[in-house]
Amino acid sequence: MIFTSPEEVIALTPQWKGERFADGRPKVADRYLDALRSMTLEELWKPIFIQGYESQFVAMKSLQPEFHENGQVNMKLIGRAVTAAYAPTRPDYAQAQNTAALALGKSGTPNQWVIDSLTDRDVIVIDMFDKVFKGTFVGGNLTTAIKNKTHSGGAVIWGGIRDIEQMHKVTDVQVYYRGIDPTPIRDFTMLSMNAPVRLGDGRDAAICLPGDIVYGCSGGVLFIPPQLVVDVVDGGTKTQVKDIFGFEMISQNRFTTAQIDKNTWSEQMLDLLMDFINTDPRGEPYRGLDWSKEYDLARNGDPNDTQSAL
Repeated sequence: MIFTSPEEVIALTPQWKGERFADGRPKVADRYLDALRSMTLEELWKPIFIQGYESQFVAMKSLQPEFHENGQVNMKLIGRAVTAAYAPTRPDYAQAQNTAALALGKSGTPNQWVIDSLTDRDVIVIDMFDKVFKGTFVGGNLTTAIKNKTHSGGAVIWGGIRDIEQMHKVTDVQVYYRGIDPTPIRDFTMLSMNAPVRLGDGRDAAICLPGDIVYGCSGGVLFIPPQLVVDVVDGGTKTQVKDIFGFEMISQNRFTTAQIDKNTWSEQMLDLLMDFINTDPRGEPYRGLDWSKEYDLARNGDPNDTQSAL
């Protein structure tokens, strides 16, 4: 089906056990989206990668810089994915696609259909088959529409954009894209909406499912499976404090970089980390974390404990 039904979206994302939108997409709680804003790409990427999700990041250009001149975080893009895939037009298929859209009450062009569906904190993730010339998925008008519908959302487009001067004037919205062209969008048709999409080519390609959490930063975009978000937030937070503690231990020559970089720390190192968290003011934000899994791995062994931390 061109327009994936709620039942099909649920079937695509069976590991998510929480709340869902009416269209079937997983609805990760806002508090986890908020927590991601203070975390780095590497902190979030590592716990996904070591669980086998190795194709979740794609490097892309961003409309707005991530940081202000004073270094403060500005325009990270964090939200829930609404996906759509497109292809070159074909008359018979385009007619069938338009008939299906009309039956569902959709109007306008195939790029408008996905934007019309957006809600608060959504991010459109678009496979525009790397089309830039006549592949400009959004310009000033549709970027304004995205801002009004999502408030803090945005767009990730494996294709083109236009009207970039107008787009820059739309505040508090971030767009990732492949290229800029003055041509309006033409000669394209929708393959699917709220189905898996691929961004990139070859080994550098990434996959995004509807409801994935989109994390856009200065280097590109990471797609976090919703069922992993809690582990990713907790794991990333643990990486933060381990880095703070580890940098200090290295500077004091108490541990080597090889010891600090191991995936699994020894009980001695964990004990010292716990003391740091409980007594040092820098450890206060991390005092509610559960480290029982790390202690179990230290005592019982970990198949990855001879490898450097990723």
